[in-house]
Amino acid sequence: MANPPALTVIWKRLIPGLTVIGVVLLARSLGFFQAMEWKTLDTFLRWRPDESLDERILIVGVNDADIQQAGTYPIPDADLAALLQVLVEHEARAIGIDIYRDLSVPPGHDTLVEILETNPNVFGIEKILGDPIGPPPSLPPERIGFVDFPLDADGFVRRTYLGTLPAVTTPEPDRFRFSLSLKLAEAYLSAENLALGNGIKDPQTIRFGHAELPRFLANSGNYVNADAAGVRLLINPRSGESPFEIVSMADVLDGQADDLIRDRVVLIGITSLSVKDLVNSAAVDTDNPGLVYGVEMQAHVTSQIISAVLDDRPLLRGWADGWEYLWIVVWGGIGILLVQVISRPSWDMLSVGVAALGLTGLSVGLLWMWGWWIPFVPTLTVLTINGLVLPGFYLYDQTLRSRIEERQRLVEERQRVIERTYDAIHNGPLQTLSLLLQQKAQLDLSVGSKLEHLDSELRAIYERLLQESLPQEEQLQLEGGHVIDLRSPLKEALYEVYTETLNRDFPGFDAIKLQVVKFETLDADQLTSDDKRSLCRFLEEALCNVGKHAINPKRLTVLCVIDNHENLIRVADNGEHQSTAVSTSGGRGTKQAHALAKRLKGTFQRSISETGVTCELRWPLR
Repeated sequence: MANPPALTVIWKRLIPGLTVIGVVLLARSLGFFQAMEWKTLDTFLRWRPDESLDERILIVGVNDADIQQAGTYPIPDADLAALLQVLVEHEARAIGIDIYRDLSVPPGHDTLVEILETNPNVFGIEKILGDPIGPPPSLPPERIGFVDFPLDADGFVRRTYLGTLPAVTTPEPDRFRFSLSLKLAEAYLSAENLALGNGIKDPQTIRFGHAELPRFLANSGNYVNADAAGVRLLINPRSGESPFEIVSMADVLDGQADDLIRDRVVLIGITSLSVKDLVNSAAVDTDNPGLVYGVEMQAHVTSQIISAVLDDRPLLRGWADGWEYLWIVVWGGIGILLVQVISRPSWDMLSVGVAALGLTGLSVGLLWMWGWWIPFVPTLTVLTINGLVLPGFYLYDQTLRSRIEERQRLVEERQRVIERTYDAIHNGPLQTLSLLLQQKAQLDLSVGSKLEHLDSELRAIYERLLQESLPQEEQLQLEGGHVIDLRSPLKEALYEVYTETLNRDFPGFDAIKLQVVKFETLDADQLTSDDKRSLCRFLEEALCNVGKHAINPKRLTVLCVIDNHENLIRVADNGEHQSTAVSTSGGRGTKQAHALAKRLKGTFQRSISETGVTCELRWPLR
C-alpha cells in the first residue's frame, strides 16, 4: 500500500491534468474546436499525394473565349445544342448541363428542346434552396438534379447534398429531389449493373452494390450539432492539381476532344471568373486559392461516388461520439504519463514532440487510407497542455516549495543558534550570577537589586531573540511588546492573547471573581497567517471591551471551541455597560469583526442585555 504522502503528491499532479481533459472535452462538446477542425481537415486533404487523373470524368468548361465567340451570355441555345450533339454522337455515358436553362436563349431553342427530349442520358439542373431557379421545362423530373451545396459557418463547402426536400417556394415542395452529382453517378453505374438502393446498415442512406454512402449526421466527424437535414455526404475531393480532364467548348466543337468523350460522364459548366459560378473550398488545389468552379465541385462529388463504388476509394466518415471522446482522454492521459515518468524538461519536450508527431501521423494516415476523420485539434491541445504547460506549473510549484522549505530551514537554524547561545550564557554567566544572588545577603542592598535585574535581563534575551527570528508576517505583537508566533496552533495563540490581555491594567478586570475559560483545538488548516492574526485581534478587542467598558463584572466567559459543526469564539461578561459603549451601530472593532466574519464566510453577533454583553464569532469548518 502506497504511503499517504506519496499518494497525495500523485493526486496533486493528476488533478490538474484531469481538469484539463475535462475542460477540453466540454469545449469540444460545445463546438469551440469546430472551426479549427474544419481548417485542419482542409489542410490534411491538401497534403495528400496527387491521385491519378479520373478518366471517367470530362469537364467541358465554357470559358471567357467561348463567351466572346458566342457574342453573348448566357450562351445561345443553338451553341449549347451544337455542343450536346457532338457529345451525344461520340457516345458520352451521361451528360450533365451545369448551366441554368429555365428560360430559352434564342436562337436555336427548338433544336435544344429536341435534343433534350430525345436523349435520356442528358441531365439538367435546378436550384431548390434559397431563391429557387427552375429546371429546363423540356426535361422530365427524373433527369433533373439540383446543384445546391450546404455551407459551413465559415462559408466553405465540405459537404454535399445527395437528396433533400426543396424550399417551400419551389413547385411541388413535398417531392424529394436528388442532386445532379448523384443523378450522373447513377446513370454511369447503371451501365455497370449497379442500381441505386437504400442502405443496409443505415436504411436512410444510399447504396450502389456493396458500397453504402455514409450519411452525414449532426455530429459526424468533428461537426457539433450541425444541420443534417436530407441526405448529405462529406466531400472527399480528388487530390492533385489536375484531377480531371478539362476542355473548352470550342475544343469540343472543333473536334479536338473526340477521343475524350466516349463512355464518360461529361459535365458542362462555366469556367470563367467573370461569371462567378464559384464555391469556396480550401481542400481542393486550384489556381485561385479557396475558389473552385461549381462544375468542378460537381465533378469531384460525382467522381467520389463512382470511385467509392468501383475502386473502393475511401469515403469520409467519423467515429461514434464515445470513441472520439475516449481518444481525447487517452492522449490527455499520455501527456500526464509523460510528466510523471520523465523528470528532465528537455526530455519531456522531446517526448511530447514525438507524441505530437505520432498523433499527426495517425490522424493523417487514418484520413488518407480509410477516410476516418478523427478529433485532432482537441487531442493535440490536451496532449500539449498536459505534456508541456502543466510541467511548467509543476516546476514553479516545486521551486516555490523549495524556497519555503529553505526559508523554514534557515529559521530553524537561527533558532538553534539562539538556543546554543543561550545555553552558553545559561551554563556560564547565569550560573555565576546565581551564586552571587545566593550570597546577596552579604552584599550591599543596591548591589543585590542590580544583580536581580541583571538576571531577569539575561533570561529575557532568549525570548527576545526567538521573537526577533520570526518572519514579520508570522508574528503578532500585543500591547506591552509580547510577540505571538502565528505558526503555532490557533488554540495556543488565542490562549496567549487571553492571558496577556487580562494582565493589562483595565478597571473591569479588577472586579472579576469568576472566569469560565475553555480553549479547544479549532479547525485552522485552511487559515492563513493573516486570518489567525485577525482572530487574535478579535479576541483581544473583545476582552479589552470588557476591561474598559464593563462596570463591576463578576464573571467572565471565554470560549474558543467547536460548536454545532462551527468554530466558535465567544466572550461574555455580566457587568453593566455604559450606553455609549454599546451603541447598535458599533465602533471600528465591530466593523472589523463583521468584515472578518464575511471573509471567513461566518457570522458575528453582539448581544446586549441587562445581564451583560456577549460577543460571538462563528465560521464553518473546512
